[in-house]
Amino acid sequence: MKRIYFFLLLVAFIGSGNPVYSQEVKRLTLEDVVKLSEDQSLQGILAKHMFRASYWQYRTFKAEYLPSLTLTGTFPEYNRIYEKEYDYSTGKEYYVEKNTNSLLGQLSLSQNIGLTGGSISLRSDLRRFDVLGEDGSTQYISTPVSINYNQPLFRFNELKWQKQIEPLKYEEAKKSYLANIEEVHLNAVRRFFQLALAQINMEIANMNYANADTLYRLAQGRYNLGTIAENDMLQMELSFLNAETSRNEARNNLNDMKQRLSSFLGYTENVEIELIIPNEIPKFNVNAEQVFNMALDNNPEIISYQVQLLEASRDVAQAKSERGLNANMNISYGLQGQDLIIPGAYQTLDDQQRVSIGFTIPIMDWGLRRGRFRMAQSSQEVTKTQVQQSMIDFEQQLFLEVAQFNLQEDQVRIAAKSDTVAMKMYEVTKQRFLIGNVDVLELNNADTKKDENRRGYIQALQNYWTYYYNIRSLTLYDFEANKPIEYDFDELIAE
Repeated sequence: MKRIYFFLLLVAFIGSGNPVYSQEVKRLTLEDVVKLSEDQSLQGILAKHMFRASYWQYRTFKAEYLPSLTLTGTFPEYNRIYEKEYDYSTGKEYYVEKNTNSLLGQLSLSQNIGLTGGSISLRSDLRRFDVLGEDGSTQYISTPVSINYNQPLFRFNELKWQKQIEPLKYEEAKKSYLANIEEVHLNAVRRFFQLALAQINMEIANMNYANADTLYRLAQGRYNLGTIAENDMLQMELSFLNAETSRNEARNNLNDMKQRLSSFLGYTENVEIELIIPNEIPKFNVNAEQVFNMALDNNPEIISYQVQLLEASRDVAQAKSERGLNANMNISYGLQGQDLIIPGAYQTLDDQQRVSIGFTIPIMDWGLRRGRFRMAQSSQEVTKTQVQQSMIDFEQQLFLEVAQFNLQEDQVRIAAKSDTVAMKMYEVTKQRFLIGNVDVLELNNADTKKDENRRGYIQALQNYWTYYYNIRSLTLYDFEANKPIEYDFDELIAE
């Protein structure tokens, strides 16, 4: 019997509740959340990878202007074919079977010339040629050194335009990374205050529930004494039930917002987040003209507009060059030798020169090239117009953001004062209700204003920090520290 009793107690203990998991409590300020979002959020990590991709694109462009050393070879090149030959003594043609094999190794050092769009190369190669069969032979042909220069004439110079565009694109990538991080900060602010509001709603719900419970019990007692009407007692009961419902909803919403922020910050372990809501804000105003000048210097969109205009001009230049004469000049000079053995192929050397100029002149293409040129010109005009309109919109947005931000300090001050006044008004109304000087409707009205103004204060704080980080994002300038926003990109690349 004792064993059965012990077993039942054990089962009851095990099944009496849910397992308790150890949770690490993290108390985070707004500054903590902003910093963690930069380092741990998927959005912040994505911004880093996007910058690294742009960095390697820029490195690829830089490599176009550096010498390249290349080793190429053919091992082997076997041919067994019939070739037509002409016998001058008989005046007849006949086919002869040829069975050959060749090996080739070549070392080449080449360099692009951005100014002209041409290229120069230094080459050295050795070829072995074998004639197979009964009368077979082996021959070595060497080119110890040859200099080759290739120059397009009257053609589009891609390297010239790349030299103007690619550095701007890399600078844009740097600014875009900083702007993207500020966007991450903005997202962090939004999620921080979502949870902050959920915390406040939970506090409000708990306080309202406790007050409603107290007032309902008091109303029951006064109703039993006959000092209040049944309708007033039922109103208090309804308020109590509504408060209980609101508390349950607030608890669910709080858990949801905690999970959302935890996921955003990249926490995978079981973490309990508690926010420390900021009571202080930086007190300063910003000048619209100063903000506009900083945005012109730092905002990646401004650089993007410059890139768009350059790319449009490049497309026009390319289409224009394709309308007329296209020519290519190739010049080479080198030394060459041949022998039956390798050393001999390098002993007696003859010089070799080669000059060729090829050209293409469009005679009739039914307006194809002219149409492409006109399309490029039209696209350029569209780009200019779009950039001009974007600059106007950008300037208007900046002035609006500055005006809104400069209002926020007063808005926070007013919201804080309203929160204090509403709380005091509720306490006064509650005490007057307890002594029977006001009715339930007036008490509920004071309670509603108390809650609304408490939430309004949190919303005012969110608005302030949202506009603050938005101004930072547009200008890439830290107005609180009074310095540009910077980052060690070498460290970012090395990570």
